[in-house]
Amino acid sequence: MHRLIPTSRSLLSMASAPLRWWRLPLMAASNPPNSDTTKEFIDRHGSVKCLCNTGRRSSVDIIYGDEETRRKTTDVTDGEQETWGEFREALLEADANKGAANMRQAAAAAHQSSVDRVVHLNRLPDSSHRDGSIYRDTYQWQKDYRIADRTETRLEAMMYSNPTDCSMVNGICLRHYPRHMLQIFSLKLAKIPVGAGKVELYGYIAARDELEPFLNYVVNISRDDPFTVEQGSLINMAPKRGIRLDYGTLIEYDMKIKTGEQEKDDLQLIDGVSVIGLMGTVDRSVFTSRIIGDYGAIDISASRLDRAVEVTVEVTVSEVQDIFHLCLGCFISGLHEEIRLFDGTIGEPRGLKRYVVAVVMGTQMDLKFKVDAESSGCSEHCCSFTAHQHGHADQLIKTDFASFLVKQTSMAWFGFSGDFWVL
Repeated sequence: MHRLIPTSRSLLSMASAPLRWWRLPLMAASNPPNSDTTKEFIDRHGSVKCLCNTGRRSSVDIIYGDEETRRKTTDVTDGEQETWGEFREALLEADANKGAANMRQAAAAAHQSSVDRVVHLNRLPDSSHRDGSIYRDTYQWQKDYRIADRTETRLEAMMYSNPTDCSMVNGICLRHYPRHMLQIFSLKLAKIPVGAGKVELYGYIAARDELEPFLNYVVNISRDDPFTVEQGSLINMAPKRGIRLDYGTLIEYDMKIKTGEQEKDDLQLIDGVSVIGLMGTVDRSVFTSRIIGDYGAIDISASRLDRAVEVTVEVTVSEVQDIFHLCLGCFISGLHEEIRLFDGTIGEPRGLKRYVVAVVMGTQMDLKFKVDAESSGCSEHCCSFTAHQHGHADQLIKTDFASFLVKQTSMAWFGFSGDFWVL
């Protein structure tokens, strides 16, 4: 694979040299709703560990309150202190003179403004893959969510799309019903070192929820086949199943920038675990949270959806007449934020990847096909489906370049009593 190398400084040299960063305009406060979510999560899964001074290792993670904007987090790997970078410090150093009341008021205003405000997503303490602290079972949540188990989720999309044990009353199934779900709309590479240009990104972002604690990969890119991106680029994503949203839905991440022949030379983009929950989120209100790392940041735009079901979209392309570019976007539940399902070139008949989204039951999912060919320009075609507890539907779209057969499958999950694996 051809490697794209920046024309200015090499990324490898940046690993040891001081970095220059854009300093983003800071909000007047941190994000107390997210802080409360993190605090509640740790309270539900055991109290915060007692931290002791060992002389060599300092790990201070203040996860809520006004202290969050004034403390720094440092880790030590192999006996040497590792700083989190000027960029991270700049983003975390909010206005220290603001009182707790002002912080709450600012956060409430930010909560209403939704996607236009980007807030920092807290990292749970001792959740680094690089130093191995995430695997030590220091905290109860690490045991509860089986963090040391790297198994991918065993639940597949459409597993229960044709149930045989429904309990029907007046045409409504009482056994399988909609849930609170988390829908991620986009992942964006928000910041990288100045002058880096295009970079090769690899690693993963995955969800762990109370439906099943194993890894539900939203992104999973191998080092052997990295994804070439630049600052501001969207990162392709395709979760294996829907993401349930409760008081503790974990977002686990370990992503790096490839810089050399060996992994030890690569730059750590983001590393850790964060929590998103019902607290601090509102039904059908898109928010953007920023995961800040040593050598950049990734923005997650998402929304909580109440009474949602899992919808699987399958697209088969046939009768291809010419090479064309296809951009397939998805809009759900009356929201205007787009979920990019596919963006690439089509030159022959093929089936696209299976896509899974969450949709509020009884509302529409709209698909927009943007077809662009050099020979005859651009055209747009749309189709819509309504989300139900169970069911299948399909539509055929014919264009001058190809035909698109769209199959939609709705599925509500089984009843849930509050423990893992009750299906």
